[in-house]
Amino acid sequence: MTIRLKSLCVLLLAVSTAAMAVQAPACDKPVYLTFDTGHMGVAPLIADVLRREQVHVTFFAANEATKTGGSSLDNEWAPWWKARAAEGHEFASHTYDHVYWRGDVVKGQDLSFKVKPSAGPREGQQFTMTAAQYCEEIGRSEDRLRAMTGKEPLPLFRAPGGKTSPRLLAAAKSCGYAHVGWAPAGFLGDELSSEKYTNQRLLDQALANIRSGDILLAHLGIWSRQDPWAPTVLEPLIKGLKQRGFCFRTLREHPDYAGWTRKPK
Repeated sequence: MTIRLKSLCVLLLAVSTAAMAVQAPACDKPVYLTFDTGHMGVAPLIADVLRREQVHVTFFAANEATKTGGSSLDNEWAPWWKARAAEGHEFASHTYDHVYWRGDVVKGQDLSFKVKPSAGPREGQQFTMTAAQYCEEIGRSEDRLRAMTGKEPLPLFRAPGGKTSPRLLAAAKSCGYAHVGWAPAGFLGDELSSEKYTNQRLLDQALANIRSGDILLAHLGIWSRQDPWAPTVLEPLIKGLKQRGFCFRTLREHPDYAGWTRKPK
């Protein structure tokens, strides 16, 4: 190796090491913005806002129906998910078929759950899943995210609608998953009626009530809302929170989950 080439290699190594050593700015007022899947109609616009504002979020993914006739975790959307991984976002399961918990079923030592998916081949049907089957349902989304993004998802999940029971949470935890809800002020309202809750009202409400440490919830498209919340509210919300001294972090950095996410499953 020539001296010039050696010098170049040393320089590149120094630059790389320095870049790796750069730490995120100190953050005294973190908030944790999360997105669940939906019809994906506004997903590209949301990604544009996050990129412009240099905000990293955590996506909870289920394989839900999209406006293009496919589903949110199909091959059409795989490049979108991969691009988000390259930008530094985090991923976790929202169950694969967007499976709502409806109740616990306890028979002696046997535990199962009444469930009702809103996606997939059994959409709208109510049936029971054992604890092991529910864990497999969480894992199906995780496996698909890993395959699409090339990135290891966080060992977290969010039950559709946030509907759970202590037994469900214990069952999920026993197979390696911690549940993530959201703060009361973190419910950003994109599921609510446009007539009763205008975008301006939702924006004002969020800016007034969000506090440090809150987990925030929005979606990549809600079928029922006529006046889409995203990206109309998203950009002014991010800008407004930044102006109030807030900073954005992923759930990998949340104190309640940081230790958990480092545990091997």
